[in-house]
Amino acid sequence: MPFDLILRGGRVVDPSQKLDAVTDVAFAGGKVAAIGTGLKADPGTDVRDVSRFIVTPGLIDLHTHVYWGGTSLGIDAEEFCRLSGVTTAVDTGSAGPGNFAGFRKHVIEPSQVRILAYLHVSHAGIFGFSHRIMVGESEELRLMNPIEAAKVADANRDLIVGIKVRVGLHSSGTSGAVPLDIAIEVANEVGMPLMAHIDHPPPSYEEVLARLRPGDVLTHAFRPFPNTPATAQGTVKKAVLDARERGVLFDIGHGKGSFAFKTARAMLANGFYPDTISSDIHQLCIDGPAFDQVTTLSKFLCMGMELSDVIATSTVNAAMALRRPELGSLKPGSVGDATLVTVRQGQFDYVDVVGEHLTGDSKIVSEGVVIGGRWWHPN
Repeated sequence: MPFDLILRGGRVVDPSQKLDAVTDVAFAGGKVAAIGTGLKADPGTDVRDVSRFIVTPGLIDLHTHVYWGGTSLGIDAEEFCRLSGVTTAVDTGSAGPGNFAGFRKHVIEPSQVRILAYLHVSHAGIFGFSHRIMVGESEELRLMNPIEAAKVADANRDLIVGIKVRVGLHSSGTSGAVPLDIAIEVANEVGMPLMAHIDHPPPSYEEVLARLRPGDVLTHAFRPFPNTPATAQGTVKKAVLDARERGVLFDIGHGKGSFAFKTARAMLANGFYPDTISSDIHQLCIDGPAFDQVTTLSKFLCMGMELSDVIATSTVNAAMALRRPELGSLKPGSVGDATLVTVRQGQFDYVDVVGEHLTGDSKIVSEGVVIGGRWWHPN
């Protein structure tokens, strides 16, 4: 099969293959077709000189809110992804069983960017999240809709990758961990992983972790006090170490209130790296402090993580969390998505959710994306 597109001469960083080399990547039929030097172009092949760029598998943002127009927190997936180097946006609970059909028809299906979703166990998802109205959808147990959630998740397995629930003082009020228990029942019923949001107690970080199963994701994992994973002495809480040992995954989910440099410094100093790094992008954090996925990744690069480890959190690791191994890789036969970035050197100001600033010496910048084997929205 002739190649549709060749990315020529870039530095290819693909943690799924432990690959970091200057080489070519070719795409055909919507998939990665070959990797190697001097790949032969056909007369109709689109050949791009990417020798100035780093080529990675298409970045996956494991925590976004892209139900634009359907919820007040939703942002436009195509605009965000083009600027942020993201080829797969995973919406985490914007929609529940009562409004997922609209999300699918009006946003997901027309989108050129791949959108997958965790389905909220609450009937209408995250419906009361704005600058003026802040209603925790898990506060009211009458809104928990496990029967319909299981039906909708089962009927939309092509797009729904798991079940979402938000617990904590701001999202579940005095309901505590009860919504989490309901969501786990649904996840067990449909055989899917769960993503759990955590904010202020109740419930505690430890209570949430105790309920999570292997393959479940705790998002907002590096949040500030209270409900931080680190102790006052700068060590990692035992419950956190035990949860990782049994297969619970730890996701950043930066957002408006869920990532602190202080927490991250303590966790990284102990060798506890996040499994996945995600932006939790929505209307209330897209202009700061999260901004986008590459900015979120840059913060960890500036805090000492190696570039390949940072890229892994948004490619192969995220794909494994989604149970979609065809994503997050440039192995031949994988989905034909790629992201082009540069790492600029200088002095860059970064801010976390509590207002602490970090001056970093590096910044990851999106330079273009390939989706389905085609150059998408060239800059």
